[in-house]
Amino acid sequence: MIILGIDPGLQVCGYAVIKAELLRTVLLEAGVFRTDGKKDLGQRLNQLAEDVRQVLQKYKPGVAAVEELYSHYQHPRTAILMGHARGILLQQAVAMGAEVRSFSATRIKKALTGNGHAGKAQMQRAIQSTLALAKLPTPADVADAIAVALCCINDRRIK
Repeated sequence: MIILGIDPGLQVCGYAVIKAELLRTVLLEAGVFRTDGKKDLGQRLNQLAEDVRQVLQKYKPGVAAVEELYSHYQHPRTAILMGHARGILLQQAVAMGAEVRSFSATRIKKALTGNGHAGKAQMQRAIQSTLALAKLPTPADVADAIAVALCCINDRRIK
């Protein structure tokens, strides 16, 4: 099973492609999609759609695991912009035939560390250990995307 993990964002969107085999889990690719903040919203969303479509076409994941949105009430504009980006990502995944699964940040952290309030460094170490990576995964957007995919794998194995 190939899973695409996504940490949604309009400016920077983390992604990770993971192959879950019976006895091991392999990171195939991870990175970020970046949009130009000087362009209008429609152009940025279109760029995000094109970027994620390329990854979807290359790996043909069966599942796209996406982190749910969380925003403080003090920043409603951020939540709205993130919602636009997340919607584009979900639409592209479904259009390419992937099942879409959503996970809260707390659930993701708990699945990897046993602690729903784990910090970034603890999450990075858990990812490094799980995937036997030589270095900690960076930047944070990439680490978050890997974590979403690993959470999805754990969730599927439990069921």
